This record gives sequence, C-alpha cells and structure tokens, in this order.
Amino acid sequence: MATTAQLFEEPFDADEYIERLAWRTPGGGSKGGAEAFDPKKLLEEFENHIEELKQLDEKIQRKVEKLEHQCHREAKEFAHKVQDLQRSNQVAFQHFQELDEHISYVATKVCHLGDQLEGVNTPRQRAVEAQRLMTYFNEFLDGDLRSDVFNNPDKIKEAADIIQKLHLIAQELPFDRFADVKAKIASKYHDLERQLIQEFTAAQRRGEIGRMREVASVLLHFKGYAHCVDVYIKQCQESAYLRNDVFEDTANLCQRVNKQVGEVFSSPETVMAKLIQNIFENKLQAHVREKLDETRHCDIEQYLKNLYDLYSRTTLLATKLTEFNLGSDKHTFLSKLIKSIFSSYLESYIDMEREYLRTRGALILQRYYDSKNHQKRPIGTGSIQDLKERIRQRTNLPLGPSIDTHGETFLSPELVVNLLQETRHAFERCHRLSDPSDLPKNAFSIFLLLVDHLCVEHIDYALEIGLSAIPSSDAKNANLYFLDVVQQANSIFHLFDKQFNDQLMPLISSSPKLAECLHKKKEVIEQMEVKLDTGIDRTLNCMGGQMKHILATEQKKTDFRPEDENNVMIQYTTACSKVCVYVSRQVEHVRKSMDGKNVDTVLTELGVRFHRLIHEHLQQYSYSSMGGMLAICDVAEYRRCAKDFRVPLVLQLFDTLHALCNLLVVAPDNLKQVCSGEQLTNLDRNLLHAFVQLRVDYRAARLGRHFS
Repeated sequence: MATTAQLFEEPFDADEYIERLAWRTPGGGSKGGAEAFDPKKLLEEFENHIEELKQLDEKIQRKVEKLEHQCHREAKEFAHKVQDLQRSNQVAFQHFQELDEHISYVATKVCHLGDQLEGVNTPRQRAVEAQRLMTYFNEFLDGDLRSDVFNNPDKIKEAADIIQKLHLIAQELPFDRFADVKAKIASKYHDLERQLIQEFTAAQRRGEIGRMREVASVLLHFKGYAHCVDVYIKQCQESAYLRNDVFEDTANLCQRVNKQVGEVFSSPETVMAKLIQNIFENKLQAHVREKLDETRHCDIEQYLKNLYDLYSRTTLLATKLTEFNLGSDKHTFLSKLIKSIFSSYLESYIDMEREYLRTRGALILQRYYDSKNHQKRPIGTGSIQDLKERIRQRTNLPLGPSIDTHGETFLSPELVVNLLQETRHAFERCHRLSDPSDLPKNAFSIFLLLVDHLCVEHIDYALEIGLSAIPSSDAKNANLYFLDVVQQANSIFHLFDKQFNDQLMPLISSSPKLAECLHKKKEVIEQMEVKLDTGIDRTLNCMGGQMKHILATEQKKTDFRPEDENNVMIQYTTACSKVCVYVSRQVEHVRKSMDGKNVDTVLTELGVRFHRLIHEHLQQYSYSSMGGMLAICDVAEYRRCAKDFRVPLVLQLFDTLHALCNLLVVAPDNLKQVCSGEQLTNLDRNLLHAFVQLRVDYRAARLGRHFS
C-alpha cells in the first residue's frame, strides 16, 4: 500500500503511473531489464495492484464520509451559536436604546435647569453690577473717590471698564440736575484715557507687544482709541526716515510694522491702511511737492523728468504695499492716494509736455543750423508756391535761382537722434502719466510735434534746399549732391518709422487715433516721395546733360572718318572712355544712395536715358568702314559699362544698339541677311534704314535699294 501511495506523485499522469508500476515489477519492463519480459508476472502485478487500489478507495471513502458527518455536526453547532449571539445582540441594542432615551431625558432636564439658573443668575449679576456702579456713582456724586480701583495704578484696566460704563450712563442723565457729576465722570474718563494712551506709548517705546495689546484692547471702547492709533502711527515713523530715499524707507517701515500691527490691534487692516494713508498724505506729498514745485516754472525738462520718476516710484511702492492686508478693495484705496498727490500735476502734464517738446525741438534745429552758419530760408506757402510746385512737378523746370550748398545736405543724424530721443522719453512719460482714456489723444499730439520738427522742419526743408541746389541740365561740371540728400533722408525715415512702430503703435493700436496716425504718416511719406522723385528726375537730367557735354566736347567727326584708315590704333574713342568713367561713378553713387527696389528703378531710368543719349549721339555722324568698327568698339564699351547697372532691360537695349552698329560695317550684299537677324528682325525698318544711311558708301553702293 505504501508503494502504491508513492506512485501517486503530483502532478499525476496516468500513463506515467502505469509505466512506473510496470518498471517496478520484476520482468515487467519493456526492455526486460536484468530478467526477460514476463507478461504473466505483469498481469498478476496489475491484478494485485487493482485490488490494493480498491481497498485504498474504500478506506478513503470511509474517511470522507466521516469528515462530512463531522462537518455537518459542527455547522449545526455554529448555526445555533450564531442564533444565540443574534438574540444577545438584539437584547443589548434594546438596552442601549433605553439608555440613550434616558440620557436624552436627563440632558433635557439639565439644560432646562441651566436655563432656569441662568434666568435667575443674569438678573442677579445685573443687579450686582448695577449696585456696584451705583456705589461708584455715589462716590462721584459725593466728590470723594474712596475706592481702591480709582487710586491704585495697577488697577487701571478695571477702573477704565468702570468709568467707561459710568460715562455711558451719565450721557442719559438730565443735565440740569446732574451737571456736576457728569463733569466729574467726564474728567475722570478723559484722565484715564490719557493715562492709557501714555501707557501705550511707553510700552511701544519699550517694545512690549503684550502690554501694548492689553492697553489697546481696553482703549478699544474709548473715544480716544483713534488717538491711540494716531500716536502709534506717529511713533512708528520716528527715526524711520533717515536716508534720502523716502520710497525705500516707506517700504521698509511698512514691512517692519505689519507683523507688529497684527499682534497689537484687533483690526490690523484698518491700522495699516491708516498708517499708509498718513505716509502718503504727509511724507510723500511733501516730498513730491518739494521736488516738483522748485522746477515747475524754471526748468520744464527737469520738472517732467522728476514728475515721471516720482510717479513711477510711487506706483511701484503702491504695488509693493498690496501684499499687506488693507481691506477688501486695497487697489482702489492706493489708487486714490496716488491721485490725491499727483492730480494737480497730471491735469497740466500734457500741456507742459507739448510746450517742452515744441521749445526743445526748435532749439535743437536752431543749434544745428547755427553750427552750419546757415540762415534758414522761409519755405513759401500759399497759392503762388503751390502753382510753382505743380509746374515743377509737371515740367521738371527749375523755378528760381539755383543755390550752391557746397555739398551740404542739411540733414544731421545727430540732430535726428536727439529729436527721436526726446520724443521717446515723451512717449514713455505719456504712457505712464496719461489717463487711459486720454492716452491715444496725448500720444497723437506728441506724434504731430515729431512730424513737424523732424519731417517738415528738417527733412522737408533739406529736400527743398536740395531741389534748389540741383543745377540745370546744361550746367557744366555740376556737382550732384541730391543723391546724398536722398540717402540720408531714407536712413532718417527708417528711424522715424521704427519709432512709430515700436513706441507709438502700442499706445494707440486699439483706439480711433490709429487711423489718424496712419493717415498722417502716409500723407508725410507721399509729400516727401513727390519731392524725392522730382529731385531724382532732375538729377538724372543733369547726369544726361553732363554726358551730353562730354560727348559734345570730346567726340570729333574725324573719330569715325579717320584720314588714314589703315593706321587706327585705339580700342575706343576718348569721348566713350570719359562717358563710361562718368557713368560708372554715377551708378555707384546711386547704389550707395538708394536701397531695395529703388536702386533698380532709378538705375533702369538712368540706363534708358543713357542708351537714348548714345543712340541719338551716334546718329549725328557718318561712318567709314574703319569708323564703323570704332563705333562698334565704342558701343561694346558702353555695353560693358551697362553691365554695371545689373538691369536686364538696359543690357538688352545696348545689345540691340551693338547689333545696329554692325550695319555700319557689314558688306552691302549681306545687309538684308543681317537685318533679318534675331536682334534686328523686330525693329522698325525705318530705324534700320536710318542707321544704314550713316555709312559713307551709302549712295555709292546704292544701299537704299535693300530697304525699298
């Protein structure tokens, strides 16, 4: 049986079980082992083992039945025990309910008894208190204060309580019968009040927070409590302002006092608010008045700087003070305090700001022109001036004598920086000092002053002087300084535009004044662009006149009809060389003076005029075969010069001109083929014919038949 039990190992596998049983049987192994395989022995072993298993099963079954019977018996016993416990618990719960009802009944009786005792005791206490007060009142009536409470300094708190109540009672008594006693009580009332305040002051000087709190709680019911707070506030400020920085001293004082106020007074937020109000209405207001009144009428610049600095530091101080408990609406409270100090100054701020900017701007301009020994010319206005301006714009004629500026542009970066700096400070002050509802309007008025001083009085004036200084197109060796004016005016306007976007726009971006500012800026830009365009156009005319003068003086008829056709040693004519040098210099000048697309626009116009001038110039001469080759060389040099323009249109024009010059040297039989080439096929045949007519052999070779 033990052997059988050993075969039941976990986990149980029937095949494995049979295999192990066969292996243990002598002669029962599959390979026979030491003995040969004997099926009878194996069968016999299996039958014996089956019997053992049946006996084991019966034994286990009896044990299971015994355990099940025992389990049922214990379950019934446990169920009976649980029922007994439930009955006991129900009885205990009923007893608990009875006890709870009894306790509630007793508590009700006790509360009722307490109410009855209180109802009896309260009138008794009131009667005792009334009797006590009547005893003290009789002492005042007799004029002899015998009670120890009024004569012992250590009982001042008890005396204060009594006299405060007597003072209230005395207020209800008729004056004609009790005038004397009312006066005595009032005198004692004020005397005790004074003693308490003195005691509070002494305790404050000694730094005894507990005694201060005790005295303050007694004084809370006296009329002099407010005076106690005033004394505390006054004493707090003694030795608090030892430095020159009243704002920093105030912040440090409030930080130091805040904790103490919370420990001493029952309503610390009221005391802190009163302390801050006292500081603002006395220390700060006196400091602001002293700083501003001394400069208000003698130094406006310093006055505005002081006003901005004082207002900024005051608002910063108010921001720091918001961390303290000052009541429910501390922001409004602090705003009113600031307004009470600065209202009279802020009302007139923008007028003084405009007056200062107007005066300062005029002074900066005048100093600059004085440094140049220049007497500013009045720029005419009215119908005659408007008529001249329209004529000049449409005809490009110089109206009035040309003036010599000796290369001076009358534009000063230093002056511009000074004006913009003053305006930047003005915008900062305007942002800080203006009422939010007036901010866009005030900022716009400052912007108008900047436009007047910078754009009208300086840039526009310089453009007018620059226009007047441009010589006529037939002037010789003219110095063209207007492009320098353009360059500086462009740089200045970039600075002006940057200040407009960086400092003015944030102040007006959400108001109707934005449209007015943008319109004014556009108007100023358009006015200056008209004058710039006029000046550039006249300058280009002068350049063309200068090139025409070089060609007229340097180009000879014999250049293109040399006497000795076989002895021409030059690559291009002197006139061509000088014109190219002049043009290259002017192209470089234009590039330095312009930026962006303006460079291409001006160079395109200059290139077109340059091409037109050379085209017309070449048509003034007749060309021999060698002269035609020299003309081609000249045009090639002009084309090389045109590459400096970096404008495709200009280079294309000179390519076409170069192709036209080939008509001056091509063999007569090839003329028709050349005219049909890619570059000439789209040109007017009259133009081609006109160039062919410039050939010396035009009549002799009967070249006209190719165009008939």
